[in-house]
Amino acid sequence: MWRPKHYANVLHNVRQLPNKHCLSDPMPTTLLKDNIKVLAPFLTDLFNKSLSTGTLPSIFKSAYITPCLKKPDLDTAEAKSYRPISNLTVLSKLLERLVAKQLLLHLDKHKLLPDLLSAYRTHHSTETALLKVLSDILMAIDKGDLAMLVMLDLSAAFDSVDQSILLRRLHIYGMDSTILQWFSSYLDHRTHFVRCASSTSTPSFIECGVPQGSSLDPSSSFSIQLTW
Repeated sequence: MWRPKHYANVLHNVRQLPNKHCLSDPMPTTLLKDNIKVLAPFLTDLFNKSLSTGTLPSIFKSAYITPCLKKPDLDTAEAKSYRPISNLTVLSKLLERLVAKQLLLHLDKHKLLPDLLSAYRTHHSTETALLKVLSDILMAIDKGDLAMLVMLDLSAAFDSVDQSILLRRLHIYGMDSTILQWFSSYLDHRTHFVRCASSTSTPSFIECGVPQGSSLDPSSSFSIQLTW
């Protein structure tokens, strides 16, 4: 069973948090960092309780969406020109960060991810992917072969993650029942609303996809759903 186990893990991860503050978050990151030695034992108990019971607190599953313009030259009047970034509480992102690290350790330990998967992995990046592609093309040309490159760009990739498929993959990858229950709780009954200046939309439930902007979604959801 995954747990922070000791508050030293919480201390270490809090100190790595960026000094950003979500306006709807009752706990500013700077306040958390300044008082973490006092709060760490209580946060460790809270996170251990969440993981041992397979339940994520509902307050951790609500986010407000900040529309972020993808490129400066795009039409600001078009909704598709924006990327929806989920703003979550610092405590929810802290718990997600702890779970993400343990998940990646499990995947790496049992060699469950392809060697050439470059996204969201330590010592991997777009540079390593490009070097591999370039090397393969040059080797083919040196042998006198033809080289063809086929590229696929998924639109709204994080919004297209199928939650039921993701949970089935996690089960196949050896997650025990409590961890699967926690991920199910993480995905289930999430809500979000859009805020622009002083205006907000009505909160709605997320029935598909994962929150873009959390600490857990890239490492667990998109990568795992693509590796099959």
